Amino acid sequence: MNSFLKQLPQLAKDKHNENRKYFKKLKSKPPKNLDYVMQQLHDEEFSRTDCLQCANCCKTTGPLFTNADIERISKHLKLKPQQFIEQYLRIDEDNDYVLQNVPCPFLGHDHYCLIYEVRPKACREYPHTDRKKFHQITNLTLKNTSICPAAYNIVEEMKKRIPK
Repeated sequence: MNSFLKQLPQLAKDKHNENRKYFKKLKSKPPKNLDYVMQQLHDEEFSRTDCLQCANCCKTTGPLFTNADIERISKHLKLKPQQFIEQYLRIDEDNDYVLQNVPCPFLGHDHYCLIYEVRPKACREYPHTDRKKFHQITNLTLKNTSICPAAYNIVEEMKKRIPK
């Protein structure tokens, strides 16, 4: 996994234009069964992929925190929401709450999440490859192929199963 992770940014960069063109065509005319195929691809990939062997998403990027996430996590940590915000979050250029720093402060040395049961919605759904109306998040998926080996593999398999 480590050698693939080291190669992943370059692999994704090499495929970026190809994938961007593919997703542009996909967006203009999404197949009726796209969400079904994506669910299948997602399930197949995650039957082989163990996120605990990687945790690259937690090491290199941070999720958006919704108000519900902030309420839930701060309660779990026995903090007031404002204390949680001051200690861990900042507001980004899109006016969203994000982590002040990466790697995620809740990532344990064993790659386990210290707040797994109350983790942000964005973390629960990452890498979003099984989301409904998948064709609407292709820009996010394109970005995730350079971070998440599973997302990269899913997109490569997707291009074989849904040729454009």
